[in-house]
Amino acid sequence: MDKKLIHQGIETLSLIDQDIAQAVKQYGLPDGRTYPKGFEAFLFTIISQQLSTKVAIAITDRVLALMPACTPEQFIQIPTQALRDAGLSHRKIEYTQGIATAALEGNFDIDGLQHLDDERAIKTIINMRGLGRWSAEIYLMFALDRRDIFPADDLGVLLGLQKLKGLASKPTPKEARDMVTHWAPWRSVGSLFLWHYYHQN
Repeated sequence: MDKKLIHQGIETLSLIDQDIAQAVKQYGLPDGRTYPKGFEAFLFTIISQQLSTKVAIAITDRVLALMPACTPEQFIQIPTQALRDAGLSHRKIEYTQGIATAALEGNFDIDGLQHLDDERAIKTIINMRGLGRWSAEIYLMFALDRRDIFPADDLGVLLGLQKLKGLASKPTPKEARDMVTHWAPWRSVGSLFLWHYYHQN
């Protein structure tokens, strides 16, 4: 999502949700955020699991340095030990090699995701081992620029919504989804703002 899209979304959300309108006055707009499309994004998603962003970026950079280009064809040729030396666990090697193999065999059409509606794209992604709904939603938001995604399982989103709405406790994912139905069709921008708001407090 670029700044223009974020600005447009926040303007609309501010008109329909006074809590956002007040919070934007105090904390401003979130920065834009994009992921590279394609295999590289899924590679980074797997590497990032249960790691800090700083560590995940460092490991990803080491893996990328092992390939002329980040494609399933190039990745699958990297020796398993080289991936271990770069910092990938056995399980993450299994997942990333599985995604690369599925792409090469035509069982995971990464480029075709952009032509699917949100739910079909999410279902296609979560069929891959190692990729859950959160990973799929993040890919749709930041690689495909889908405007109406709400990753309700994300802790930062839930805590941001708790603070924004002055709740006594963190809402459940279902409660959170119900609370932001009126944000449609700008729930991706709303989610980005919740992360921004949470980290400002």
